[in-house]
Amino acid sequence: MTSKASSTNAHGWSKGDWILNSLLLFIPITLALKLAGASPVAIFASSCLGIIPLAGWMGRSTEHLADGVGAGLGGLLNATFGNATEMIIALLALREGLADMVKASITGSILGNSLLVLGAAIFAGGTRYARQTFNRTAAGMASTLLALSAIGLVVPAIFHRLVGAGQADRERELSTEIAVVLFASYLLSLWFSLRTHRHLYDGVVEENPLMAAEKRVHASWSRKKSLAVLIGSTLLVILLSEMLVGSMEHSIEALGLTPVFVGVILVAIIGNAAEHSTAILVAMKNRMDLALHIAVGSSIQIALFVAPVLVFAGRLFGWPMDLIFTPLEVLSVVVSVGAVALVSGDGESHWMEGVQLLAVYIILAFAFYYLPA
Repeated sequence: MTSKASSTNAHGWSKGDWILNSLLLFIPITLALKLAGASPVAIFASSCLGIIPLAGWMGRSTEHLADGVGAGLGGLLNATFGNATEMIIALLALREGLADMVKASITGSILGNSLLVLGAAIFAGGTRYARQTFNRTAAGMASTLLALSAIGLVVPAIFHRLVGAGQADRERELSTEIAVVLFASYLLSLWFSLRTHRHLYDGVVEENPLMAAEKRVHASWSRKKSLAVLIGSTLLVILLSEMLVGSMEHSIEALGLTPVFVGVILVAIIGNAAEHSTAILVAMKNRMDLALHIAVGSSIQIALFVAPVLVFAGRLFGWPMDLIFTPLEVLSVVVSVGAVALVSGDGESHWMEGVQLLAVYIILAFAFYYLPA
């Protein structure tokens, strides 16, 4: 136990933290490239790498704030800031009129978390433990909420095919009303998990001896320090996201990619990089309840919270965004919901189920890569 806990140094940083924090060097590099008038591709790549560690610091500061304010408000903080990076990038892109890329990033976050993150976590945990278990009721609730998000994408797409062209106003109104329903469902799901049925999620916060040792190594942050880190990281994310979005159109053209592929694959992976590593690490410590909560819970947040907020924001920006996604995006979300339901239905997992989820994600990524603009 001592040897494992000693993998963190006196500052509470593990080897993974050092690797992640080394990417902070790309913040000044991105600023220098911007001032020097470098190519959009260089600025795009550098800003992507600089955002990844900032997302991690935002997550860490939010966790410390949640510890200090209690479970109820802490859950709301995690829900609000857990996907803040993706929301910031999406809001800035929406302001520039890149609605297709924004909608693709929503799809990508759902697929990335439910297939890539969960698959990698199950595989990593399965290499250490032959059988891992989690609460079936909580997993079933998560699968149902994911199914709700799929319905929210399928219905506008079907309506669009049925009514044909020339009904843009009706389609936007339908999207707004569906967004209200999804947002209300998300708020009620928070009440369910944090209040009325909190006992179903006890496995998420249960500590094993290793986690307790690591918690003692990490110095406790004050509320003032947590707020300072959160605000500073958020401001830097906004700055780099501005440069990312500004160089995005030229980079997409120069690299021969499509806005849908960039949104579904690249933006989604960048925004969720910190959560990806966390889910894998906790799964390797046999905490599959927490890994499942991080992966699937983040998909639920994107579909039921971030997507409605973007629909509302589009009206304010003068770029109304609907919830009409491409047929491949709708099919992909439905497939991911079915795959998660199959894997989580029995309340246990092994490494081969992780391989299967990863295989589904790779197949869909190939499809989006070859999808014409």
